Formats: sequence, C-alpha cells, structure tokens
Amino acid sequence: MTTRRFENPSSLGARKLLIALGLLALLILLAFLFGTRQIPNGFSELLGNKLQLFTVKPRQVAPRGDLDASEQATIKLFQAASPSVVFVTTLAVRRDFLSLDVFQIPRGTGSGFVWDNNGFIVTNNHVIQNSDAARVTLVDGSSYSAKLVGVAPENDLAVLRIEASRQKIPPIAIGRSDNLLVGQTVYAIGNPFGLDQTLSKGVISGLGREIPTSQGGSITGLIQTDAAINPGNSGGPLLDSAGRLIGVNTAIFSPTGSYAGIGFAIPVDIVNRIVPQLIGHGRVIRPRIGIRIAEDSLMRRLGIEGVLILGVDPSSPAQQAGLRGTIQRSDGEIVLGDIIIEMDGKPVRNSGDLFRLLEGHDAGEAVTVQVLRGKSKLDLRVVLSPGS
Repeated sequence: MTTRRFENPSSLGARKLLIALGLLALLILLAFLFGTRQIPNGFSELLGNKLQLFTVKPRQVAPRGDLDASEQATIKLFQAASPSVVFVTTLAVRRDFLSLDVFQIPRGTGSGFVWDNNGFIVTNNHVIQNSDAARVTLVDGSSYSAKLVGVAPENDLAVLRIEASRQKIPPIAIGRSDNLLVGQTVYAIGNPFGLDQTLSKGVISGLGREIPTSQGGSITGLIQTDAAINPGNSGGPLLDSAGRLIGVNTAIFSPTGSYAGIGFAIPVDIVNRIVPQLIGHGRVIRPRIGIRIAEDSLMRRLGIEGVLILGVDPSSPAQQAGLRGTIQRSDGEIVLGDIIIEMDGKPVRNSGDLFRLLEGHDAGEAVTVQVLRGKSKLDLRVVLSPGS
C-alpha cells in the first residue's frame, strides 16, 4: 500500500511567507548599504557571514631625513651654475614673395653659457652656423637678440653678445682641463630637445679624443664623457664637481643621432685661449713659426718621422731662431732641411702633432724646438709671431 505524506497548507504558506520576508529584508539591507551609503573611497569584503566595510585613508608619510651629502652637493652645484647657462635659438630670414615682407623663422636650438657680465655668450659654432640671427634666453625666461662676435670653426666655438643687465648674467666659474682624470665626476647642463635647464651626471670616460669637423679638419684633445648629451646640449657647459667649467659640450657619437653613452667636450684650456681672441679680434690669431713643411705622405715614403722644413720665410721667427729649410745645391743634390722632432719636450711625429702643439700657445710666447740636422740634434728657441 502506498503511503502519501501531505503538508499542512497553513504551515506551508507560513514558511513561504517567512522566506519571502527574509529575502525582502536582505534586499532592503543591501540597498541600504550600497545604495544609500555612498562611500567613494571604500571597499567591502565578505568575511564569514559578516559584511564589513573599510574606508581607505592616505598612508602616513614616512620621515625621510636629510638628503645625503652627494645629493646636496649636486643640488647646490646646479643652483649655482644654472643662472649662467642660456638657451640659444637660431633664426633664418625668409621673404614672403607676395607681400615682400621679411620675417624670421626658427632654425635650430642649442645651449650656451655666460662668459662674463659684459654680455658675451659662448656656444658651439655649429649651433649658429648657416643662420641669419640668434636669440638668447636666460634662466628667468627673458629673451634677447644676440650679435655674432666671432667664430672659430676649427675649434667649434662661437661668441655671441647680448645687451642685458649685469645682475641677470652671472659669469660661469672657470676651471682647468690639463689635470683631468678618467673617472672624475662631471655634470652637463643644457637644453636637450629644447627642454629648459636639464642636468645630467656622469664621469670622464676618456681624454685626448679626436673627432672630424664639418670643415674637413679635426678637433683634438677632446674630453669624452658618459654624461647624457643630446641634441640641444651643444654649446652647454661641462662642469667638474666644484661647479667649474672644464669643457664645452660639442658632439655625441651615435648611429641614431641620440645619446648613446659617448659625448665629447672641448677642454676649457682651449676655450680660455680662443674666446678672448674672438672677443678681441673676431677671429683666432694663430701663432706662427714661419716655415713651409713637407707633406706627411712624403715623409712616410722617405721613412722619416717628424716634420721636414722645406722653406723658411724671411724675417720670420724660424729665420731668427736659425731654422734651416731644404735646399738644392748647384750640382743638383738635395740637402734636406731641419726635421722638427720635438716641441717643448713633446714628440712631433707628423704635421698634426706640430699644429696641435702650436694650438697650445699664443703669439709672443717662446717655444723650444728640437730639430734633427743631419745626424745631430739641436734645441732652438723660437718666439712665435701672430699668424694671418
């Protein structure tokens, strides 16, 4: 016999009613929590059977303490040097052929620095090369039309001048470059990609580097650094840890045109000789010995190391010092002239060595030239004269 179980209709209805009321109450509670209580900075988390609400608050700031000594020194260096660093904008003149109006358009940008409070600004020659005008912007944002004073393309240096109050153009501190060491900390300040007053830090990676110039020659004795130098840094200062100028940033070595870890700067000792001449004469007055020399290719064919003097100019420093040129005797025999093998104790292996050593001297200075005359070595004192 089959037994059937029947629910009491009244108890079943009451149970359903209780369940419905419970669900309704839960919905009201949820609506109250998430609908009427808006907590934008909070989150909820279900732990067990309890719904707990957490409010997110800002974290407490941990005390930092003082900056370390190296950071303080870098900040102080930048604050002291940056007012002397400027932004150089070059301009090209164009003419509207319809209105015949003449106007200027930006051509390029670079960096520079204040040489003295007379308004002289030093930058790279390649920054202002082929431009028609230039403007110099100071650290306070004021901008001035710049006048070209002089250029030294073979050293990639140029001097501009602006009319500004002395208080706004503090000169940069000048250092020296003859005692630099690889590994020494350096700082570059400039305007890479037009970004104003940027500081980068690195070390001296090498000394005595040489790179070609657009004139077909080469710049020698350069400082190599891994301090970040990018387009727009050209003409800006390279500083030592004392905040002194030790070089002028001039070029980077990169297959892409952007920084690749190798930058070059013109040593300040060269800058400190060239800039006064550009200010005073508008050009570089090279020291002159007054000799005509043989091509290096001829010396290589002869198997001779040094610089052979072919001729000596009349009334020149070389003639006064007793230097001799190459002559041809009446019987046709060629008698080689003096062969310069040293200058001030430094070897002269070719014409490049001779010109580089002369670059380190000014007109009026005396140098000791060692020559090979036949089989004898002679030391002769030569007082350099101004070149043309």
